[in-house]
Parts: sequence; C-alpha cells; structure tokens
Amino acid sequence: QVQLVESGGGLVQAGGSLRLSCATSGSIFSINNMGWYRQAPGKQRELVASITSGGSTNYADSVKGRFTISRDNAKNTVYLQMNSLEPEDTAVYYCNADYLLGVLGSLAEFDSWGQGTQVTVSS
Repeated sequence: QVQLVESGGGLVQAGGSLRLSCATSGSIFSINNMGWYRQAPGKQRELVASITSGGSTNYADSVKGRFTISRDNAKNTVYLQMNSLEPEDTAVYYCNADYLLGVLGSLAEFDSWGQGTQVTVSS
C-alpha cells in the first residue's frame, strides 16, 4: 500500500518561511505528477503547485515568486519551499501524487493524498 506522509508545517510569523516535505512509501513503479494543495477553513481545496516527473512546474498565481516546488525522484519525495508567507497562506496543506503500480503483471495508475499538515501564518 502506498502512503504519502507530509511534514514541515507549523506556526510562523508573516514574512517567514517554511519547507514542507512529502515522502512516499510503498512499491511504486514510477510517479508521474506530484503536487501540493491547500484548504483553508470554509474554502475549497485548491492547487498550490505541481511538478511533473520531468521537472516542469505550475503555480497558483497567489504563490508565484514566493513558493518553490521541487522533487527528488530517487527518494520519491516532493518539497514545497514557502517564503514571504502571508496570513492568507494559512491552511492545511496536502500532498498529492499519481503513480504507477504493478498489478497482476500490468501497470495501473493510482492517485493518493497525504493526511495534511497545518500551516499557520500570524500577522
């Protein structure tokens, strides 16, 4: 069974930085896209940043220039460096990955989420 485990959340003052990590475990054949999403109280979950297996990235307009997504394919881990944090960045941050697993001699695609990590930015 594949698990995604986030770490690195916490409480920080506005203008500060945090680095989130998401490690995957399990017998994964390969990971395609990985991404970070967030959900603030009373709001829908939204994409923060994503990265392909080749390293192409995509960011929400609200975080461009402040956040950087990266991945270590050897470790099946994705990171989110968050700088110049604002109170509006306060949310639960979730890691997502879509990947291939060997199933009965064939490869099948799956999608999984982490349990979430709280990021709180005080003003």
